[in-house]
Amino acid sequence: MTQPVSPPRGSTDKVPQMSELPPWRTLVARADVRTLSLLGVLVALIVIGGITKPDEFLDTRNLQLVLTQASVIGVVTVGMTFVITSGGIDLSVGAIVALSSVWATTVATQEYGFAGILFTAVLVGVGCGLVNGLLIAYGGMVPFIATLAMLASARGLALQITDGKTQIVTIDGILKLGERDSYILGIPPLVLVFAVVTIIGWLILNRTTFGRRTVAVGGNAEAARLAGIDVRRQRLYLYLLSGLCCGIAAFLLIILSGSGQNTNGNLYELDAIAAAIIGGTLLSGGRGTITGSVLGVLIFTTITNIFALNNLQSDVQQIAKGAIIVAAVLVQRRTAASST
Repeated sequence: MTQPVSPPRGSTDKVPQMSELPPWRTLVARADVRTLSLLGVLVALIVIGGITKPDEFLDTRNLQLVLTQASVIGVVTVGMTFVITSGGIDLSVGAIVALSSVWATTVATQEYGFAGILFTAVLVGVGCGLVNGLLIAYGGMVPFIATLAMLASARGLALQITDGKTQIVTIDGILKLGERDSYILGIPPLVLVFAVVTIIGWLILNRTTFGRRTVAVGGNAEAARLAGIDVRRQRLYLYLLSGLCCGIAAFLLIILSGSGQNTNGNLYELDAIAAAIIGGTLLSGGRGTITGSVLGVLIFTTITNIFALNNLQSDVQQIAKGAIIVAAVLVQRRTAASST
């Protein structure tokens, strides 16, 4: 009678399944390396800020300011992430924010109070997104050209409405939202709105048919069409979503500044695109990550804050941002090349 032979040491007859791993190893195995890298960069920046200006950078008020500033551009970036994931681009987001903010703060609009300003800001943003979507999806225009035209038109209209002047908000309900008394557990209301938009955006992109269609259109539009996806309608919806995010961001900016200006949203398009790219969203489309985009926004906002506290010139900030963008694109290309 033969004795059972035990498998040799190092045998691979039985590979531990994910469920058999300890919880911490399961978390690490499922974690996105890029996300962990971005977290590492953010932590490093916080350490640098704490070392260079410990009393100022780590002050609660300053950290609240960083999060508040990140909230406005962060909401715009969520919409931009969807557009880029679909293989498109939106160069008009900053101009739409400006137009929405000034249209919502005219004397006539302010007569309708809090609701009137909020409704107008969102309506103008969605309206601009609708024009972009129609031109691109059904007009056959290249996204770069269509949104560039919207950028020029919206900026010009914002300047015409304000005549180059700042429009002061007089609605107490809006002004109070920007004060510390309105903070909830030390968290500014703008940050809470940003968090809600981020969560909803993540759920839509990762847990809904709309998100899957967005990725499919960005990966291969023709294959998506053959699979039964209405590509034109999907693109229209995506630019509507981007416009909606711009309208929300404009309202947050009104709360933050207490005014509407035609210069609002300056270079937001570049910051939003940069944050999405370094976060891991492919510029060519087919892959997007809301989590990475949010981390990208926090990284850029933290860099700006550290530079400001250390009295570094704005041109140095722009050079640093440019270097980060180039590095992120190079990493994307290297990753794409190695995966083929």
